[in-house]
Amino acid sequence: MIVHFILSGETLESISEEIKLENPKYLKEFHNQHCAKEDYILDELIPRKRLLIPDVDKIREYNSRNDAPFKAAELNPKLNFNPENFSKIYSVTISEIKEVESIKESNRISYTVSLKWIKTENKNHTFHIFRNNFSEDKGSMMADLAAESIRFLNPIEVETNETGDVLHIAVQQKTIDNFEKIKERLIDLFPDKYARIYIEEFEFIALNKDLFNQRMKEDTFIKAFFSPIRSQFTNGKSFFEYQIEDDILLSVQQKVENINDKEDIALSQSIKKLEKDKNFNGKYILDKETGMIKEFIISYFISQYGVKYNTEVIVNEN
Repeated sequence: MIVHFILSGETLESISEEIKLENPKYLKEFHNQHCAKEDYILDELIPRKRLLIPDVDKIREYNSRNDAPFKAAELNPKLNFNPENFSKIYSVTISEIKEVESIKESNRISYTVSLKWIKTENKNHTFHIFRNNFSEDKGSMMADLAAESIRFLNPIEVETNETGDVLHIAVQQKTIDNFEKIKERLIDLFPDKYARIYIEEFEFIALNKDLFNQRMKEDTFIKAFFSPIRSQFTNGKSFFEYQIEDDILLSVQQKVENINDKEDIALSQSIKKLEKDKNFNGKYILDKETGMIKEFIISYFISQYGVKYNTEVIVNEN
């Protein structure tokens, strides 16, 4: 056996994970069987006290019992994605805080998203997305122009694979065919010279299929709603990659929270490896039968070049 002196913040679970012991209850059991009376563990670990740790062979024996809590079927679900006939409206709120040398700038954007399943073909699903009812704390002419431009593209088309991961996002052909009229209407509504520059750029992106697909995959709602949360669970966890900036890809782990709920599945998410300049937390509620998202909230933090960014995204069914 090995003698370990307990550090502040350590738990039976964290130490068991470090020594690759699957069920933490055996760490407590082993210690109490071999320790002096004054070192007996009742509930929580006490920092600076001794903890007796089993050797590799004993750990292997414990693991062979295959009774670790995280191996329970309800903690390792196969998450469905059955969107046939799905049609929902969501409210979206995105709050952002930028901090430079203790000076904070904040902004909040809200809008509604109507998401409708259209078809399934070769196991891939097609959805239409409509965005409306835009509101922004820092209202401006350019913010109004951006909102109006997005509305003119309704609906955009999103194609996913059989587990709900985005494959392709496109403007509908009828919108492309009518784009000259859309452009004229935007120029009539926003005759400012700076607005004209924005409209020209908007046209370039909307009519370039590859560029539009790339830009929309970075969209906050689409990226979060169609994130690869349905990856396979193993030992009570599943993992996926989440991109929060062009050059920042986070490894996220998730667990099941509400094992007793008959209708919904709640998933909690956190960054796999804590870093002082990055963090991520999320909670998703899914319909257990269809696997479709009912609501979610994610928040993430990054610090780059002396600038701190905090973002929170809240999405609920209307």
